[in-house]
Amino acid sequence: MKEKLAKIREEILKQIDASENLDKLNEVRVSALGKKGALTELLKSMKEVAPQDRPKVGQMVNEVRAEIETALETEKAKLEDRAMEARLKNEVIDVTLPAKKNSVGHRHPNTIALEEVERIFVGMGYEVVRGPEVEKDYYNFEALNIPKDHPARDEQDTFYINEEIVLRTQTSPVQVRTMEQGKLPIRMIAPGRVFRSDEVDATHSPSFHQIEGLVIDKNITFADLKGTLAEFAKELFGEDTKVKFRPHHFPFTEPSAEVDVSCFKCGGKGCRFCKGSGWIEILGCGMVHPKVLKMCNIDPEEYSGFAFGVGLERIALLKYEIDDMRLLYENDIRFLKQF
Repeated sequence: MKEKLAKIREEILKQIDASENLDKLNEVRVSALGKKGALTELLKSMKEVAPQDRPKVGQMVNEVRAEIETALETEKAKLEDRAMEARLKNEVIDVTLPAKKNSVGHRHPNTIALEEVERIFVGMGYEVVRGPEVEKDYYNFEALNIPKDHPARDEQDTFYINEEIVLRTQTSPVQVRTMEQGKLPIRMIAPGRVFRSDEVDATHSPSFHQIEGLVIDKNITFADLKGTLAEFAKELFGEDTKVKFRPHHFPFTEPSAEVDVSCFKCGGKGCRFCKGSGWIEILGCGMVHPKVLKMCNIDPEEYSGFAFGVGLERIALLKYEIDDMRLLYENDIRFLKQF
């Protein structure tokens, strides 16, 4: 893996240096960092790396990504300056005409937040796994200890294609599918779009995004869960961030908890942002229920694990202090260009 990474780094940096114009440079950017780029494909093979080596490999990948992004920006600035010099030499400018402005797009706040979360967990040795948005009722509910008559189904009212097929209400089905493969241990996060029959308002939408995490191994305890989420909160919101766990109930975890983080705006003293409490609710978590392990053919006497889930929009709203979720989807340029 280290040799592959070094080879990819060397090849991409050569391509950047050899770029003759901005179009060629953009092709290099896509081939390196795009959805099917060399680094993205390398991340998909993280499952081939030994669990104890994943944190180190993840850190190496992040360092190479940062180096490539810096090289791309540096080369882009050089090419833009060169192109401007050529235009000034070859073009005659009519100063009586109004100036033309080109609108350049950039990443959406959700995308920025997702990349930050993925960076944190890949750095801790986690694998990023994705699954289908149109899901079987079994994987979305029954395999998660939510039978047909369970009241939790009312809370996750969803869109049914037929009696057996639904639009998923959470990304937990990806975890079930991964557990069914029987390749242990497991350290993964599952980001993706989910659907619920909610009215559109400042905090709800019928379509939104979740990031769920799962760890399955021998001798995993609630202490491991607490340590993981504490480190995640510090990386995301700042080194001084603290976490608080409140007992809760989820059908697929036992024990379960809601997690609060100390307000990064006032440092926990109490302000308008945290409604005077000093704490902000961020996610739900718990130890994987033994029934869920059994349904995935994992022996709960030998293995244990923890799971957690957080709304991607919630992270974006908190991180950028946005008070209305609808702003993320209205495509108002005045709003989006701030990020």
